[in-house]
Amino acid sequence: MRTIVVDKIASVAEGKDLSREVRVSAEIPAEEGILVAARVLNSKTRYNSLELTSGRMAQVKHGDIIVGALGHRRALFGYSGHLPSKVAVGDVLQLLNLGGVMGICDSINAAHGAPFDCEILGAVLEFPYLGERIGVPARVGQFKPAASPRLASHGVPVIALAGTCMDSGKTAAACAIVSRLYHNGITVDAFKATGVALRRDILAMEDAGARNTLIFSDLGVVATTEKNAAALTRQLLSTLAAQGPDAIVFELGDGLLGAYGVEAILADNELRNAFTAVVLCANDPVAAHGGVQILRDQFDIEPAAVTGPATDNQVGIDIITERMQVPAFNALTHGVELADHLQSVLGLSPKRAAS
Repeated sequence: MRTIVVDKIASVAEGKDLSREVRVSAEIPAEEGILVAARVLNSKTRYNSLELTSGRMAQVKHGDIIVGALGHRRALFGYSGHLPSKVAVGDVLQLLNLGGVMGICDSINAAHGAPFDCEILGAVLEFPYLGERIGVPARVGQFKPAASPRLASHGVPVIALAGTCMDSGKTAAACAIVSRLYHNGITVDAFKATGVALRRDILAMEDAGARNTLIFSDLGVVATTEKNAAALTRQLLSTLAAQGPDAIVFELGDGLLGAYGVEAILADNELRNAFTAVVLCANDPVAAHGGVQILRDQFDIEPAAVTGPATDNQVGIDIITERMQVPAFNALTHGVELADHLQSVLGLSPKRAAS
């Protein structure tokens, strides 16, 4: 065990109360979610930031010592990589996302360039035993995931936002909805159910007016899969519903066809029945058409609305409403109308006059 001074602590370590001085061990479990300290070995001019536990974005430089977490990523428009079978001091892993997930990069995105290479310095230790200097490898998460969580929505209306792929406008739509409901005096809680650990989306929802927020990494999961996504969603939704909000808004990270478990959530009958409204975010009219058909044919879900870049002008809106018979709103230019439509679907009345 030795002490290392670190320059940046990634947001994946949120809730661990780490200081700039951390104790590390040369014994590193090769397990998803284990926090590690690493030295950055190269410089980048693109995709060169790290989200800190404060929520701020910080530029990463050659020589920085950072704290991140072992994990995998299977992103359509980002880096993809896997967790190695063993990890030792001196091994070189890659920084796979802005939240601090580290693994062996399998595929890069040309727009981002090659990823940061990081020399592993050791597993970050925490000391859970009061009065004892016995360190154990720290893991991601503030709470423990339940083995078989029960769904208890307590009758709270739920809006789910699903996308045709990454960067289809889900977070922008979620924030527009949360903001309008908040101005109407409606107490909204929000969470992100799937994806890879990064807090900026739920932070944006907090900024929009969400009272309480959660993300799957709060339950110790670095990246969701079809095996754990439904159970995580049950626990996240039930945890927030127990706080008594008037409504819950949540984002399904990634797309309908992806590797993070969105399909497993939508295929779960109990969860699906808890969703009062499902909003589809699409990049273009063809994606909107395919997404609507998938929701209808595969999951027996009638989308309450379509938004995203497919609705950036009236042409796209007209195509969606005429061809798919689904209301379409642009969340950036007509977020109030989108939220008011969904508020009506949820059967909620304003508690105060919107400002």
